[in-house]
Amino acid sequence: MIAPEHDRLSAGMAPSGERFSADWLSRREWLDGRSRSHCLTGLAADWLAARPGEHGSPYGIVDLGCGTGSNLRFLAPRLPGPQRWRLVDHDPALLALARRHAATLRDASGARVAIEARCRDLSPVDDGLLEGADLVVASALFDLVSRSWAEALVAACAARQQALLFTLSVDSDWAFHDATGKRLEDVEDIAVRALFQAHQRRDKGLGPALGGQAPAVLAAAMTAAGYRVERAATPWYLAAGERELLPLAEQLLQGWHDAALEQAPEEQARLQRWHSRRLAGLAAGELGLTVGHHDLLALPPLPARGV
Repeated sequence: MIAPEHDRLSAGMAPSGERFSADWLSRREWLDGRSRSHCLTGLAADWLAARPGEHGSPYGIVDLGCGTGSNLRFLAPRLPGPQRWRLVDHDPALLALARRHAATLRDASGARVAIEARCRDLSPVDDGLLEGADLVVASALFDLVSRSWAEALVAACAARQQALLFTLSVDSDWAFHDATGKRLEDVEDIAVRALFQAHQRRDKGLGPALGGQAPAVLAAAMTAAGYRVERAATPWYLAAGERELLPLAEQLLQGWHDAALEQAPEEQARLQRWHSRRLAGLAAGELGLTVGHHDLLALPPLPARGV
């Protein structure tokens, strides 16, 4: 029932309510690329390159909830080849965009990337979802899923000795800062963030959502399954006065407001005053935003190919 980069934002809500627009995904892609851990990507690339197997056999990579393919576009040129990607999403329109954008993609050695698009839900976690994968990746997904689904996914991947690279999992900490980077927070910000965090934990289709607990839950499940786990803080940082990111900052602010309002409709007047005040600060270049995220890489012992 669920795909990442739809329903509710990892840091706010999609303007359209039920799913992210391609416009939103395009706006966040550059910021995602600036924020995510290049170190963990490099470690994943090294692990793939060291895998034994038949010479020339492609590396299988599954992207869960691929959206428009931003994860594919970031990772493909940074990972060894040849590569065979399976893009999984329940939105056929986003899948079509992902395939079109991938037409000219090449891997780190300059070879074309093979693409398969699979339109389906992320549940159940079965062979159709994970078969043939060496590396399973996802971005901005795990705040939306339940603990039981996340743990089932990690267990299924561990049984297949697949590596995992899960990026930009939100930790629910967001804040305003001034032009010097100093965190600015008042009682209204704290109240709105608490309402947003409660809203994040609503059922998004796979049971009560993890919200900001996602990075810790994933790391614990990975460790329990015998993986070597690497973790990196990868916050979004939108500087005060960074005009090219102002539309994205405004959408985040609107999303936080809307989530808080859904959680506490009786607070409409108070929430509108907060929104107007913080929106004016963003527009004037007096405020910026920080949104907490984490990347996680889980590496199994190197197995024989063909899992």
